[in-house]
Amino acid sequence: MNALISDFIHPRLNGLLAYAAELGASDLHLIAGVPPAFRVTGEIILADQDALSQQECNAMSLSLLNETQQQRLEQDWELCLSIRHAISGRIRVTFYRRNGITELSCRFSTNYFPSRDELGLPVRLDELTRKQTGLILITGPTGAGKTTTFNYMIDRLNSERRCKILTIEDPIERVHENRRAIVVQQEVLTDVRSFNRALVHALRQDPDVICVGEMRDHETIQTVLTAAETGHLVLATLHAPNAVHAIERIVGVFEGSAQKQVVLQLANTLQGIISQDLLPSIDRSRRVLAYELLMVSQACRAIIRENNLHQLPTAMQLSAREGTVLMDNCLHDLYSRAIISYDTAISRARDPERFQSAGLS
Repeated sequence: MNALISDFIHPRLNGLLAYAAELGASDLHLIAGVPPAFRVTGEIILADQDALSQQECNAMSLSLLNETQQQRLEQDWELCLSIRHAISGRIRVTFYRRNGITELSCRFSTNYFPSRDELGLPVRLDELTRKQTGLILITGPTGAGKTTTFNYMIDRLNSERRCKILTIEDPIERVHENRRAIVVQQEVLTDVRSFNRALVHALRQDPDVICVGEMRDHETIQTVLTAAETGHLVLATLHAPNAVHAIERIVGVFEGSAQKQVVLQLANTLQGIISQDLLPSIDRSRRVLAYELLMVSQACRAIIRENNLHQLPTAMQLSAREGTVLMDNCLHDLYSRAIISYDTAISRARDPERFQSAGLS
């Protein structure tokens, strides 16, 4: 649903969305039996209002859905879509069921695209967007800023390259206007039926760059690898905590002899992986990006090809000249500059003992 919904929305929900914009909230949670909850600078704040009733939650949900979407929610018990609000702009709304009640989680986006420095992303990330072919992965847990990095990279491509960029998203959170590139954005359940079906059809639409909002299943992963292998640059997000687990997850989706083929495809096409997390700043006024960046070298390709992934962390430690950055080094840098606290850094360190020894450079 891409139409402006402010005139049709439930009155209380309309007011809450407007108030969220006033607070600068990143999220709004509507849960029966609890006052409306806003996430501001990473922390949940309850509104000074009455708790939401079951009837209000259901009514708010229905005010955002057309008949087809209502049927899908009734069938699947969950749904994710994007809406446009007159004050809050584009919002990703996730519907889910609890005790038979439909509740909402709203994520707010903006038309402003922060710079690489504002986001805290590494300089070498821009080099990845200049690759002509291959696969780039953005990984991390839910809420780690993967979608923000995904859209930053699309914006870089759109600013620098005369090409056709096709995105498949669930849902669309940022709208990219055509700049140097032509950008075609498709939303699952609005424009296409599924990631996999959209990807298969995308290969027939003459794209130079294909951006996949999330690799979720066997078919989508296989089509992504095929696209990267056949001369396209493919950018995709994946739920995985680090580069090694991302590769293991992709390979693990397949069985038997199919794994060997996937390993070879990854070794030949993978250009880089950025794994990230968002941490509270030392004064807890904002969230700070911590990342691990793998720039795939020939040594890394050989390790992936032989499926000796246990050797990859060691190879990454020796690949600083290629631009690879380990998560612990990034955490140490943030702590050394007094951006995050020691407790925050040590709690997210991959190797706490090594981090405590302060032997990082």
